[in-house]
Amino acid sequence: MIRAPLAPPPVSAACQKKGRLAFGVGRRFLFLLIVGLSWVIPSFWNPRFVYAILVWDIVVLAAFVLDLLQLPKPRQLVIERIWLAAPSLSNLSEVQLSLKNQGGVAVTCTVLDNLPLELREETPLLEFQVPAQREANGRYTVRPRQRGDLAVGEVYVRYQSAAQLAERWAIADLRQTVRIYPDLEQVKRHSIYLARSRQIELQKRTLRQRGLGREFESLREYREGDEFRDICWTATARRGKLVTKLHQVERSQAVWIVVDAGRLLRARVNGLNKLDYTTNAALTLAHLALYSGDRVGLLAYGRKSQQRVPPARGSVHLRQILDQLAVVQAEVSEADHLKAVSTLLWMQKRRSLVVWLTDLAETSMTPEVIESASQLLSRHLLLFVVVAQPDLRTMALRRPSTPEQMYETVAAQDMIQRRELLLSRLRQRGALALEVDPGKLSTGLVNQYLEIKERSLL
Repeated sequence: MIRAPLAPPPVSAACQKKGRLAFGVGRRFLFLLIVGLSWVIPSFWNPRFVYAILVWDIVVLAAFVLDLLQLPKPRQLVIERIWLAAPSLSNLSEVQLSLKNQGGVAVTCTVLDNLPLELREETPLLEFQVPAQREANGRYTVRPRQRGDLAVGEVYVRYQSAAQLAERWAIADLRQTVRIYPDLEQVKRHSIYLARSRQIELQKRTLRQRGLGREFESLREYREGDEFRDICWTATARRGKLVTKLHQVERSQAVWIVVDAGRLLRARVNGLNKLDYTTNAALTLAHLALYSGDRVGLLAYGRKSQQRVPPARGSVHLRQILDQLAVVQAEVSEADHLKAVSTLLWMQKRRSLVVWLTDLAETSMTPEVIESASQLLSRHLLLFVVVAQPDLRTMALRRPSTPEQMYETVAAQDMIQRRELLLSRLRQRGALALEVDPGKLSTGLVNQYLEIKERSLL
């Protein structure tokens, strides 16, 4: 069986006894005992039926012991857990349990896999019919509700023979740590944007737009209107006349994705927190930018930097970004935006595109994130994206019917107006700023990125 590239590795183990008395009685044993007890009534008239009950119980008990002894030992049952797909946020993934019976008797097994609630609300319970020296498989599905590393526990087994007089209890140590990634299916759905990105790149190569970028293309004699900063003084000295450097649009640029993991991103929308939406969008953008030829870096921060990945290219680099986004967790305190800007300015000296995913605090003063973002504008092109709160807009558009609803509506309208005012202030300083609903964040982000590429803004 071919395993998915990002799927957790399979784990297998032989079963062990669960507890000191790792056995019990089956349903048929209890049924036979009840049948024997039915002879108690005639024993009131004929005492010889008491001996018949005693003989019946001895025979049933002997059959129970015989059935217990012929059951395979726990170590003769080997269980393997196989992840058929990489578990990603909000997507169904299949898990397969394989049970191999190395004993000499066919068994009926009930298998319980110990999963955390973040993977599945109901504990998976599978039934196996496994002949002697054969193997049986069963599957169940999980739908992760949380990113990051989750601990998956042991597998518990209860098995009987066809006689169903005795049963054994066993446990297989299949404990492992499983990494839950951002929404991988969303990345696949947005792969259609790759065609548009390649078309934009092809048009640029065909036009070879000179003078718009900062990548050196060629030299020519100075003409009136050329900028003095483009004069190549070394070539001018050699030739004895002014020589101008021509530039073209850079084919490979640095794109930094900055993810705010502070307390504001803990707000939940439709079952996910805002940080989940931002990590999904960040992964989608990273995938598109890398396959468009750009170098992509990642900075996720709270009170301090959680994850830092310098800009690079390639599928290995994409896997690194994916792993880092999977373990980014929202903090309970406000993020330190000034420290994040200092880190970014230290790591990225040359001009780049900075995509900042964050939210705005509702304060009477200018939020720190706005002032911090303004520090980037002198050196970088900033795409500042705020994750909207859909219920706030719904409340602002609601027609109030009570005084309480009127106050709520006015407050919501005031908050929306203030957020737009803050974004307008950033736009006036040269940033690209917008507010996007969580469900449309990935689409809005890649569209903005493609527009920046198409207009050669960087």
